Amino acid sequence: MTREERRRKLSPETRRRRRTLALVAIAAAAVIAIAVFGAFVPFDSLLPAYSVPPRREGEMRFHFLDVGQGDCTLVEFPDGETLVVDAGDGTADAVGHIVRYLKGLHPVRVSMLLTHPDLDHYGGFSALLNVFGAERFYLPVYDADAREYRALKEEIAALGCRCETLARYGGFGSGCGAYMSCISPYAYGEGTGNDASAVLYFAYEGARVLLCADISAVRERLLVREYALDGDIFSAEEREVRLDEIDVVKAAHHGSSDSSSQEWLSLLRPAHFVVSCGRDNGYSHPSGEALARLRAASPQGKIYRTDELGDVMFSVYEGKITVSTDRK
Repeated sequence: MTREERRRKLSPETRRRRRTLALVAIAAAAVIAIAVFGAFVPFDSLLPAYSVPPRREGEMRFHFLDVGQGDCTLVEFPDGETLVVDAGDGTADAVGHIVRYLKGLHPVRVSMLLTHPDLDHYGGFSALLNVFGAERFYLPVYDADAREYRALKEEIAALGCRCETLARYGGFGSGCGAYMSCISPYAYGEGTGNDASAVLYFAYEGARVLLCADISAVRERLLVREYALDGDIFSAEEREVRLDEIDVVKAAHHGSSDSSSQEWLSLLRPAHFVVSCGRDNGYSHPSGEALARLRAASPQGKIYRTDELGDVMFSVYEGKITVSTDRK
């Protein structure tokens, strides 16, 4: 008896049962294949790159990304290295946005920097490390015992990338005139929580950009007092720091009312402010009081909010600063 003849002898119920079992087996095999593939190829690595205008030769760019209620800034140096400063809270939307944007920059090398161990700043780093790796990773002096943060540090160690703890006088130059310097905190144990955040100063072709992380008015006033006593106190080696000549400031702590003090802003007086915050967030960031102080400190300046404008990009090219946003 042939196979076809045996099949015809089966009852309709038996044939249906066999077809069902075959479909279940195929579905199970597909699930296993996807799981095995995902174990070796992170899903985020499959996301397509955004179309981002290419960086011009000799240009430095700062991309303040819209990652909701969190922080992520991509700094493109003129030599092609990209520094990822903070990485959002790790939600799928935020991670996917960072991955696609960073892919669109086509970086020559990627380094990463965490300003302080709050989830809305480090949550996306694990995914970014899986997709891009990192030549260097800068960790903050203030530690945390959260399980997710411990896991991140273990992952950094396992990857074997060069790891440094960042405090005042730490930083690096790109070899083409651009540099980054950390001006706060001074050392391990100096401050805790938000006030131990790394405050970062960037300079290139006369343009100066300051990222204030989540410091409060208490830390801001301390930095003002130190600078008043010695205008060179934050400078190190060939990296000069001039806080009274700032062009762009990422406002501290998402525009919290406890940050952006009058004393601090009166020293900086930049032409541009950036506020990284989520739309309709539960913290009421940015606060009305902070926004009023930003406007008073720089009446002719402009405030760029990621919750209103999406991604904000500043370009430094041939000594000029230009800005573009997602939404006009």
